[in-house]
Amino acid sequence: MVVIKGRRPGGFEDDSDSESDDEDDAATAEGVSYTDSEYSSTYASVDKSKSTTQTTPKNIKISPQLARLTLFHGCKMKKRNWDYSVMNPTHHMHSFSENKVKTMCRQHKTKKWLVYNQSHMTRTYPAGSRVDSSNYNPLLAWSVGCQMVALNFQTPDAPLKLNDGRFRENGGCGYVLKPSALMIKSDYADTNEPTLLSIRVLSGSCLPKPKGQRSGECIDPLVKVSLYDIINLEREICTTYTTEVRTKNGFFPSWKGEEFEFTVENVAVAMLLLTVYDKGDVGSKDEFIAAASIPITCLREGYRSVQLFDANNTRSGVFDFASLLIDVRKKQAVAEI
Repeated sequence: MVVIKGRRPGGFEDDSDSESDDEDDAATAEGVSYTDSEYSSTYASVDKSKSTTQTTPKNIKISPQLARLTLFHGCKMKKRNWDYSVMNPTHHMHSFSENKVKTMCRQHKTKKWLVYNQSHMTRTYPAGSRVDSSNYNPLLAWSVGCQMVALNFQTPDAPLKLNDGRFRENGGCGYVLKPSALMIKSDYADTNEPTLLSIRVLSGSCLPKPKGQRSGECIDPLVKVSLYDIINLEREICTTYTTEVRTKNGFFPSWKGEEFEFTVENVAVAMLLLTVYDKGDVGSKDEFIAAASIPITCLREGYRSVQLFDANNTRSGVFDFASLLIDVRKKQAVAEI
């Protein structure tokens, strides 16, 4: 299924509602009028008994044929107030840049935003200043219920790996069910209890060379265990531990099983990222080998074999059998009195 977001002509609407919050689309608010006779007749049928102060809608640069296929109508947020937005038709949606998302979360506007996203759609996108096509952490937008969190798929960085792990939980079909905690009507904080998570990396199997190379020296693997989480629906945090280096052993490296402990604040959206590197020489960077990201809600306790993926989040060739063996323990955090 393909969902098209744009502008849906709906006759005479309030100007502030016919514009998008999307900075990239702001320049398209004015342009060439419709040439399709059906839409032209719609605009021509104005009730002349209305006040002369009411003007015709702004001309929109968009094909009428495309407008008929558009499911969601991008509109601007009125007076920066969610109370107005939630009264819009459900096919009206807002678009915000990553900077706007962070600003609204720090201004404690998340509760009403959560309610809005229970019946409406929100799209977020990378800031225009990311000229290197890098990505922002998608967890903050997910934590307030945003459904369309756009990323730069041409850059295989950590945020894209988190996105891949989130949507792999439903077979990679492109859609996942929003966590039930984001759909309740009561205060979200009341149901969001911290969880204590313990991870031990025990061994690896068939770890390939960087970039899947078939020749060269044996690798010196190490594993970085990272927890990406959200604090109070305001900011992202990342806690990382690193295992010891195993020298010249990519076939079956083993570790002592050092226990890495995390406190998961937002279980609904938190992600665990396991990344394998080849230890670089003095003065050089560690080379990426493979990684796997797992939603905390999908993480089961006990001894688990974790399949690893290459830089493009695929698993083929020399990566077919690459995996890590880990031990997972979880329990509810108990508040101190």
